[in-house]
Amino acid sequence: MIGLNMEEQTFIGRQPVMDAKQQIIGYEFFFRHSADAQTAVFEADIKNCANVLQSTIDQMHDEWKLGEKLAFINVNAEMLNSELLELMPPQKTVLEILYHVVINEAMIARCKELKALKYKIALDNPQLSNAPDALAPLADFIKIDFQNVDIANARKLYMHYNNTSVKLVAEKLETFEQFKACQEIGFKCYQGFYFSRPETITAKVINPSFDSVLHILNLVSQDADNDVIEAGFKRDATLSFKLLRYINSVGFGLSCEVQSLNHAFSILGRNQLYRWLTLLMVTAGDNSTSPVLMKTSITRGRLTELLGEGYFEKRDRDNLFIVGVFSLLDAILKMPMESVLEKLQLTDSITDALTSREGIYGPFLKLTEACEGANSTEILALAESLQLDASKVNQSHIAALAWTESLGI
Repeated sequence: MIGLNMEEQTFIGRQPVMDAKQQIIGYEFFFRHSADAQTAVFEADIKNCANVLQSTIDQMHDEWKLGEKLAFINVNAEMLNSELLELMPPQKTVLEILYHVVINEAMIARCKELKALKYKIALDNPQLSNAPDALAPLADFIKIDFQNVDIANARKLYMHYNNTSVKLVAEKLETFEQFKACQEIGFKCYQGFYFSRPETITAKVINPSFDSVLHILNLVSQDADNDVIEAGFKRDATLSFKLLRYINSVGFGLSCEVQSLNHAFSILGRNQLYRWLTLLMVTAGDNSTSPVLMKTSITRGRLTELLGEGYFEKRDRDNLFIVGVFSLLDAILKMPMESVLEKLQLTDSITDALTSREGIYGPFLKLTEACEGANSTEILALAESLQLDASKVNQSHIAALAWTESLGI
């Protein structure tokens, strides 16, 4: 992969959009050109954006594999009037109209055409538009940017635009206080960096279900006998059920159904068993764990693994998966990462990646984390350092999201 022209690369970034229960309803996808970190692709090169969209669809084998999740795509006037929009599946696509798009009769007519084709419409900060209310009757979503409005004005905007046919999204939430304020106002959809990195990191007693998984993970690390490991599962009856459900999911790709733990042990091997136990680590426990955190951690695991395909053998790729999944354990367990790692028997390479993003796995985790935002400068630099082109990164990114969906979590 040496000699890539990274100046011509277009990278996909993403951020989840959630409902009131913090279940992911869709992803806002960012298409950024490496030559200009501050300008979205659609501003300068619609064809380039279309190529990324087309390769994304091709990678899905012409099938939308993100379940019921929606794709929020930022568009300006030129993109709205382009036939290239038809590359995206209408019923799964939300066209997010930027606030600086000039709203006129032609634009309103075009939005009506797109609605007739089953596309959904989102308005980005309509209060900043030249015609704040002109498109509101056509909108399925209206987004309010909490970096541009205070709580008092957000409440006024909510009261003005709230009706039964539109979902109001509080976006760019970065603190717990902002999130709570949005809940009190009445917002039912949310978006922002706060949800992938909550700030409530305080030491506490670990949840019993997590403790059971920790115990089993350490038994596997110690190469304990199968009957000892099976006894570990009996500490929490739900764990064996969850493990078998994951193993039998589409994402695992087995040709026969695994019906017992002993069967699982015999066909998986210890490395694969450990890998799938990491999924239990982030999904065990009560309902207090944020669903978006669980899905983000699993997607991180799969994406980090896929990015390392051209570099590592299978054992190391399993370790990349573990690194990605475990990278949010501190937020999930509400404990400092150092305290979590004290309870796990991990290799130095995994520990280095989790604590400092260093070592042989660290750069791959950093690239995975960068894909969760729209900073193309960072994505470009990290991809270039690993000699990964945009096609590899983007296809791995979408494949990881689809794989997480296939688990049915």
